[in-house]
Amino acid sequence: MNVPVTPTRRILPMGADALLVELDSGPAAEALHAELVRLRAAGGFPAVRELVPAARTVLLDGLGEPPRQVAARLAALPVPPVPAASHEVIDLPVRYDGPDLQEVAGLWGVPPAEVGRIHSALEFRVAFCGFAPGFGYLTGLPEQYAVPRHASPRAAVPAGAVALAGPYTGVYPRSSPGGWQLIGSTNAVLWDHTRTPAALLAPGTRVRFRIREESV
Repeated sequence: MNVPVTPTRRILPMGADALLVELDSGPAAEALHAELVRLRAAGGFPAVRELVPAARTVLLDGLGEPPRQVAARLAALPVPPVPAASHEVIDLPVRYDGPDLQEVAGLWGVPPAEVGRIHSALEFRVAFCGFAPGFGYLTGLPEQYAVPRHASPRAAVPAGAVALAGPYTGVYPRSSPGGWQLIGSTNAVLWDHTRTPAALLAPGTRVRFRIREESV
């Protein structure tokens, strides 16, 4: 199958009824996903069962028309920037007392108490989900605050840990291994299979972190 290619989108067939769109940046993937979600909700393009965003890709799975036709339309689709005020805002109370707070403060060149003030002053957006049910990769951290993962992951990170890695912020929905820098914790329930929807955070959700009074 010959698929259209643009400078910013590479469209690849994935099986009989799916397409993977590769983009040149995370914001481009977020914008394309947001526009496809908007169009689907409005009853327009595309007829698709699932839209799955990732770091620089969007998967369209379960297409309702031939992939070749969808690929041609995707290649020509105008995609506006994500509206700043789209989606609801989820407020997460955080105690900034994580075991890596001192290390992150050193990387940022600020006192440990300043990490929470900087982090909680920002607004984040869930770019995509993965790793574990309920885990969202949140963008919005300025480039100068990006931090490396640990060379050796922890065997167990507690549920509710608020963490940083590269350009992302995340909250561990359950105890699991992990190599992100832990700066705090929240008592918010990120994943509850008895809740509808089970995940508190979904792609596109806006997130603010609020300092709990007992934070450092």
